[in-house]
This record gives sequence, C-alpha cells and structure tokens, in this order.
Amino acid sequence: MNERNSQKGGIFGRAGDKSGKESGPIVPVSPSQALKPEKAPQPPKRSRRARNQIVVFLNFVLSLVILVLVLGVGVFWYGKTEFEGEGPLDRTTNYMVREGAALNQIARGLEREGIITNQRVFSLGAKSVLGDDTLKAGEYEIKAGSSMREIVDLMQSGKSILHAFTVPEGQTVAQVFQRLREEPVLVGDLPEEMPAEGALLPETYKFSRGTSRIEILEQMERAQTRALEQIWARRASDLPLETPEELVILASIVEKETARADERPRVAGVFINRLNRGMRLQSDPTIIYGLFGGEGKPSDRPIYRSDIDKPTPYNTYVIDGLPPTPIANPGREAMEAVANPSRTNDLYFVADGTGGHAFAETLDDHNSNVARWRRIEAEREQAAAEEAAKQAGEEASGGN
Repeated sequence: MNERNSQKGGIFGRAGDKSGKESGPIVPVSPSQALKPEKAPQPPKRSRRARNQIVVFLNFVLSLVILVLVLGVGVFWYGKTEFEGEGPLDRTTNYMVREGAALNQIARGLEREGIITNQRVFSLGAKSVLGDDTLKAGEYEIKAGSSMREIVDLMQSGKSILHAFTVPEGQTVAQVFQRLREEPVLVGDLPEEMPAEGALLPETYKFSRGTSRIEILEQMERAQTRALEQIWARRASDLPLETPEELVILASIVEKETARADERPRVAGVFINRLNRGMRLQSDPTIIYGLFGGEGKPSDRPIYRSDIDKPTPYNTYVIDGLPPTPIANPGREAMEAVANPSRTNDLYFVADGTGGHAFAETLDDHNSNVARWRRIEAEREQAAAEEAAKQAGEEASGGN
C-alpha cells in the first residue's frame, strides 16, 4: 500500500529538506490540498546598500545625464541640419554687410530679409565655423537656396560683388570728377581741389559698394604714378623730353589726336620729329584746351580761324615746344607710344576719312592729303544736306 501510493504520487507526499530534495517519511494530504498551488517564495529583501540615499541620488544624476545627452544630440542634429540644409531663398538676391556690423546684427538682417530661417542657428553655426575669423563687410550675391553654411563661407571669404568704374582715355580731370559724382554706388564727397591735369590713369577700377569717391581718386593717382615710373624707365634714350611730366604732356596730345591704338606710335613719332627740328606742334586739341580748359568744348561750338590764331599758353600753333601742362589724362598706351615712338620721317598728318590719318614727310604731300580730306568733307556735307531735304519732303508729303 505505501509502495503503490508512493509511485503514483496521489494524495501522499514526502517531507522535504530546505534544499527541495525529497527526504523523510511520506506525509498524506487531502485531495483539495493537493490541488492548491504552492505558495510563491517571498522576494529577497533589499539590501541596506541599495536603500542608501547616495545611491538613489547617483542613479538620478546618471539618468539626467543620459537624458541631457540624448537631448543634446537631438538639438545638435537639428541645428546641423538647419545650418547646412537648403535655405528659403527662391531667387538670387544681394545683401549688404555694413562695416563693423556684429554677427548677431547680420543674422537678424538675414532672417528679416527671408534669406535664412533662424538667426540663432545662424549665429551659433557661424561661431563654430569662424573661430577667430569674422564676416567681412561688403555686398554679397546670395544664390537661391543657399544654406546658412554657404552664406557664412561666402561672407568669411570676403568675395563681395565688385562694381566697375571706367574712365576713358583722354578725359580731363574735371570730366573724371563729374563721372565720379554721377556714380551712384560710390559714397562721400570729392575734395574741393582737383589733382593736376594728367595725374589720373584712365582704366577700369573695381570696387565694392560703400567705397568712397576719394578712395577711387587716390587709386587712380597711385596707378598713374606707378605706370609713369615704369614707362619712363623703359623710354628710348634719344627723346627730346627732359622729365616724366613732359612725357605725360606729349602723351595727352597724342591721346586727343587719335583713338586708334595702331596709330599712336606714328602720331607720337610725328611730334617727336617736329620737336627735334624745332617746329611747332600745331595740334588742334591744344587750341581747344587753351580756350575751354578741362570742361571741354561745347558740342555745338565749332573752331574758328580766329581761334587758331588766338594766343593762349596751350595753343601750339602759337607757342614753341610743349604746353605748360597736359591737356587730358593719357592712357598707358599713349604714354608708351611717346616713350618709344615709330621711327619715321613723318612731319604731318591729317584725317583720311576712314577714322585714321594720312601721314606725310613733306608739306606738298601733306597739302595733297588735306585737299583730299576737304573733298571728302564736302561730299559728306552734300550727302547730309540731300538726305535732310529728302526727309523733309517725305514729311511734307505725309502731312498732306
């Protein structure tokens, strides 16, 4: 009986030791007790170390640090995405960074103009990129869709928009001053006293918005000084010119006589030959400068025969040698032409009707060239008169 119940398990059980192994005699139990689940063991009690307040605080701090790190990574990723992502501009625009503007001021302006979306992200990102560098003043062309990073790189480079101020060869200082006054991108006033005639080099000068008129003027003076020093050092050794100033005077006359680059050395050679022979230069532009100065001749004012004979310090039909000052600002090519003129025997030249000149070694040949030019002028005047009469007739018939 005991052996059979022991094998079936049934309503009998054995007393066990604390290790769970069966030992001792079999203890009978009722069916209801056998069906009851065994009672779960009690959880182990927390150790005193785990209940310590310092451990609790350290756990809190660690959790907080992890949370801050997660938030920091998220904020960094958001800022990086915003800073390097495509910007809101839908068309290319210009933006002016004023001299001395602070980073936050630039950021506010960019956000106000709709060029960036968040000035704080721009400021923080710019600081991380720039380090000890700064954003340069100037006017910048910002392409459509430019990111904040691209804008920072552009303004850090200083590659601002450059405007051009061009002075044509042969303009007087007074005419250059007028052009400077009329240039809308330049700022500031010009000095009351003008530089000497011939002291400015006609060229194209690049500048950024906000550049002053005086800065451009000073740049032109420095450029002329450098150019003249170089050209004077490379001049022919047998020129009848004593100083660099005399070279500029003659170059200004050459500049006013011809606009063709291929003719300048030959025109210069004519004047050099005349100076060497003690002949007067007889240049019409010197008459005009003597009468009207740097302001120039009015377009509707012809040159009269009395003007040719009228004595002025500049009239080379009356005076010997060079006039006292240049009559304009010659370009580099005109000065180089005077420094190394063509080696010819030409003493005369006159317009040939094609935009150039006919040169001659003798007075007879020159007179023939003059007669030919006068016939061309007469034919042109007759053709112009016939055209005007034709247009007047067409207008009259159209009115009827």
